[in-house]
Amino acid sequence: MPSPYVLELGSGGFSFENCIRFTCNQCFFLCLYFFSAQDGVALGADTRATSGEVVADKNCSKTHYITPNIYCCGAGTAADTEKTTDMLRSNLALQILSMGRNPRLIMASRILQDFLFRHKGQISAMLLLGGVDCTGPHIFTVGMALSTKLHFDFTSIVGSGHLPALAVFEDRFKPNMTEDDAKLLVRDAISAGIMNDLGSGSNVDLCVIRKNGTECIRPFESSNYKCERQGKYKYPEGTTTIVKEQTINLDLVEETVQQMEVAQ
Repeated sequence: MPSPYVLELGSGGFSFENCIRFTCNQCFFLCLYFFSAQDGVALGADTRATSGEVVADKNCSKTHYITPNIYCCGAGTAADTEKTTDMLRSNLALQILSMGRNPRLIMASRILQDFLFRHKGQISAMLLLGGVDCTGPHIFTVGMALSTKLHFDFTSIVGSGHLPALAVFEDRFKPNMTEDDAKLLVRDAISAGIMNDLGSGSNVDLCVIRKNGTECIRPFESSNYKCERQGKYKYPEGTTTIVKEQTINLDLVEETVQQMEVAQ
């Protein structure tokens, strides 16, 4: 007679009885983004970097190369996004040399999430990963609040001009878009952010990642609100009338010389 105190050990491994297992075709269908045929992802960004109320750089690249099949767009502090993407690029380069193939986007997302978690929100970087791997095209957002999210259609990272861009996506996005339509949609979304936000501006950069290659267009379109100066801003001498003129002579009262201390 078996003992009632002996626990029956189940078989090892995972059980998928209570969940739906999608086929590969269904997974590809769920990963549609900006254009049809499950080919790839379109990313866009503006090129203005600000320092407070001052435009520090008019041609800042906000689309960062990670691997041949993964690119990353960043918002927040430009130095933080640059160094964070450099860290991710170096780690994935070692993974490529070890595995002999391009990495998956979920791997890049987990590396970013772990890196930002260890710094407890001290790194001002809001990142959007886009690319195509062995499971199809994907878009991930990784935020300062240590959140990671997979997006199936479109998204915009939380920057100063993301709300106008997101409004354009929500209004004009359609399933099974062609590549040309996707480029125009991304361009118009970035242009909406430029025109409705002082922290965004200059040009529109575009990056299209496909299964068979990547195309980065910089700039895809220059800013459409530039204009030539209508008048001359250098005025000849005497244009402004002098109302009163007074000259005061300053005499030297005392002069001292102070010896500067230098390290021996």
